[in-house]
Amino acid sequence: MTLSVGLFAQLNVKDSAISTPWVGIHYGGNLTGGDLADRYGYLNHLGIMAGYKTALNWYFGMESNFIFGNQVRLTGLLDHLVDSYGNITDVNGDIARIFVLPRGFHINGSVGKLIPVLSPNKNSGIFINGGAGYLVHHMRIESNDQVVPQLELDYRKGYDRLTSGINFHQFLGYAFMANNGFYSLYGGFYFQQGLTKNLRTINFDEPDVPVSSKIRLDIQMGIRFGWMIPFYKRKPKEFYFN
Repeated sequence: MTLSVGLFAQLNVKDSAISTPWVGIHYGGNLTGGDLADRYGYLNHLGIMAGYKTALNWYFGMESNFIFGNQVRLTGLLDHLVDSYGNITDVNGDIARIFVLPRGFHINGSVGKLIPVLSPNKNSGIFINGGAGYLVHHMRIESNDQVVPQLELDYRKGYDRLTSGINFHQFLGYAFMANNGFYSLYGGFYFQQGLTKNLRTINFDEPDVPVSSKIRLDIQMGIRFGWMIPFYKRKPKEFYFN
């Protein structure tokens, strides 16, 4: 009697291009351009991606990023709250420490292609992708545990420059998939163009200046590095016993 037992073995990533889900985390450092450069300097992206790479090395996925930084270039934002001694005071009359920080997020859909050149296997190589999505950014005003009446609750909305709209992005880099999946990495150059609009109808620091309703061009450009986790499919492997 011959007994056939079907076990599972990992597909050989080195010898063949495989289809697999991709899930990963990444960090990006970005310079600003266009209208965004008037407000903010260097911005960080910390995000996640989830998608699918086909056996033909096409990629389809989604990504989302939290945007943060500490460089605000907009000047005079709180000047009208400063007293004759050059301070902003809290409800107790103490000198308040106010922090104004860039914050935002975006979520995008992506389509891309992996080109296996200069690569150790058919699932590694030049990685190109691009897509579109939604972008929102604003200035976060923090006073820690101090209470500054002019900057509490809804009053902060008069200073935050909340802005949102569609965005487009492109990535050009390199992706490496190891046989065991653990050391699967990617990195390269990232570009983003946002077509956004101001969402506030008044800025408290400029009450006599109409808030622009024009479309803004918010540019970010920099580098991105990530770690991705491919989930390799497995194929049955036959063993025979007499």
